[in-house]
Amino acid sequence: MSAEPSVPAVPHTTLPIALDAASGDHGAAPNVEGAVQAARAGVPVLLVGPRVALHAELGKHAGSASLPLTVVDAPDVIGMDEHASDVRSRTGASINVCTRLVKEGQAAAAVSMGHSGATMASALLTLGRVKGVDRPAILTHLPSKKGFVTLLDVGANADVKPPYLAQWARLATVYLRVVEDRQDPTVGLLSIGEEDHKGSQLVLEAHALLRELDGHGIRFHGNVEGRDIFQGTTDIVVTDGFTGNVVLKLAEGEAKVLFGWVRDALGGSLQTKLGGLLVRGALRGLAERMDPSTYGASILLGVRGLAFIGHGSADARAVKNALLRASRAHEANLIARLEAALAPQGG
Repeated sequence: MSAEPSVPAVPHTTLPIALDAASGDHGAAPNVEGAVQAARAGVPVLLVGPRVALHAELGKHAGSASLPLTVVDAPDVIGMDEHASDVRSRTGASINVCTRLVKEGQAAAAVSMGHSGATMASALLTLGRVKGVDRPAILTHLPSKKGFVTLLDVGANADVKPPYLAQWARLATVYLRVVEDRQDPTVGLLSIGEEDHKGSQLVLEAHALLRELDGHGIRFHGNVEGRDIFQGTTDIVVTDGFTGNVVLKLAEGEAKVLFGWVRDALGGSLQTKLGGLLVRGALRGLAERMDPSTYGASILLGVRGLAFIGHGSADARAVKNALLRASRAHEANLIARLEAALAPQGG
């Protein structure tokens, strides 16, 4: 079992973000590059992982020595093909070090582009749950006609109970208010029809709970269908983690296919190639909106500390944006506000 690493003093007045810096499909390179970009934007970062490898990667970035970046040695990294349950025995694993730094108040948040199951398990075991939350949920953003829509759960809980959906609606409402500055976000419940009487038993019972909460911590719109997600009918869409994950992967996959079709269509002849040059700027802006790296990472909402989970295939831009989002959540005092929102009234 690896010894727990000592944490060097951080030469910065702002609490840093702990980054699981050697995790993910591509290892240290995109993590370190993203951390450098975030540090240049003013966000201090603890790079958690094998010391020698991280210092070597940092050496590739001119001027990185003067940035608020500190390496915390954690030679053990849970690989993408290993078991999430390994976090219980491998206390020196980098993700465990990250969540422990948050627990001990030495880091504002933990961010990982590595094993999502291990990140969830480590966050839950180390940080615990916000009082009043039965199960944490993964919250993500998807591009919509009105900017973006917030979807949860997208994978933390395949089997859920109706009260979970009501709790997540309250958590997501607070999150959007304090982190994304949406003052009166609306909540939709994903179903197979917008009518109140449509849906599974889970949806029917969750609908009743959400209707009771309307005006008391949330603004409940009612049921929404799959097509409403990208229309931006509501600011928030709640569903079980199985369905939410399917929706997320479907959206990401369809976006890639659509852009492939556009590229093929614009490259078919000299005339279409010339047309492609004329619309290149507009298409670049569209690609930006649909790129998952724009949002960086998804927050594990409901644990008593900030934890963000990104794609294993994340590039440096995604890492940077995840770190900036984590910093924003910390500055907004998100955890304390979530706890206040779920605290019993008058207690």
